Amino acid sequence: MIKLEKKSDCCGCAACVQRCPKQCISMQEDEEGFLYPAVDKKSCIDCGLCEKVCPILSPSSPHLPHYIYAAKSKDEHIRKHSSSGGVFTLLAEQTINAGGVVFGARFDEKWDVVHDYSETLEGLSAFRGSKYVQSSIGQSYKQVESFLRGGRLVLFSGTPCQIAGLKRFLRKDYENLTTVDFICHGVPSPKVWRMYLKETVARQCEKNTVSPHPISGKNALVEGILFRDKCLGWKKYSFALTLSTTLGSGEKNSVLLSEPIDKNIFMRGFMSNLFFRPSCHFCAYRELRSGSDITLADCWGIHHVYPDFDDDKGISLCIVKSDKFKNLSSSLECLPVDLDFVRQYNHSCFESDSIPLHRQAFFNAIQEDKACKYILKYATYPDKSMRAIISRMLDRIGMKNFIKKCIGKI
Repeated sequence: MIKLEKKSDCCGCAACVQRCPKQCISMQEDEEGFLYPAVDKKSCIDCGLCEKVCPILSPSSPHLPHYIYAAKSKDEHIRKHSSSGGVFTLLAEQTINAGGVVFGARFDEKWDVVHDYSETLEGLSAFRGSKYVQSSIGQSYKQVESFLRGGRLVLFSGTPCQIAGLKRFLRKDYENLTTVDFICHGVPSPKVWRMYLKETVARQCEKNTVSPHPISGKNALVEGILFRDKCLGWKKYSFALTLSTTLGSGEKNSVLLSEPIDKNIFMRGFMSNLFFRPSCHFCAYRELRSGSDITLADCWGIHHVYPDFDDDKGISLCIVKSDKFKNLSSSLECLPVDLDFVRQYNHSCFESDSIPLHRQAFFNAIQEDKACKYILKYATYPDKSMRAIISRMLDRIGMKNFIKKCIGKI
């Protein structure tokens, strides 16, 4: 039987829920907005399957990559609407064209993030782009298993812990399964996201002379959300919210809220690690431990290595760990990089960030009040101290990790 001694021992993958033969485990949201398994002890038969599929109880070893490269799609439209270089869309299209199924994270009708699947090319657009909220897996693992047993090709994308959860759930390797994860900084609270979005919609409604209404309410409708809008370029990406409001006369008014990450309230909290799931600060699946076939990320620092390759439209980092991508590079513009480059510019691949000093104070405060003002109060990003400015400057010129190593040897 799954027993949680502390919250950091659960990544929320829901493998235990989907594998339970008696369906006596459910995911329940806690006061911070994260889902955790709750067991109906009266129905439990102590079969132990929930513990066997838990990725936290059975961590894996690091997987050395076959090769690593910086890549970008040759299709400019796809790259424009992707967070990085558009590699995921290429993989997904190849799967659909071969008669397969693609799983990914999308927004639902309430703008919560959920895992879903698509069997059509048209459905892939919902999975494109970063979504900085922990997704609800639902019954995705069961659906994957059903498609695999039916002989269908499946591409499953998710966080490293979600990939690890899927692998443990399946309990065997499938040749027709391809898994894609990404270098994960941490997953924010869905509750904080809901609070932020509701407060932002209400604030925009007030500015447009209508009363505040819930999301998708009578007088306010969220029409689009982009966490990584490239209107200012790939490196200086923006959060963009498209909102439609109804004025007193019945006239529709479209409002676009677009803010750079250092100005947007939610992204400032995200970059400060303020409202991550507790397990993210002790992640068992860094160092390429998830067992995925390929890990994708932003190829930060590429301008130091290949300045002519970087056009500020988005470059993907591709860490390939299986033979399922032998021909992938032929469909992309790509250049080789090494593991030291990844360590230097994508530290989240190898290290978890520490718990913020004011994390508990933040969550205590939002139980009684609005989230936005407490994000502003406790967020540390952007840090404008002299130490932080020097640190960012050293990072930009590729000297930060070198100096850290030198200090460590003293």
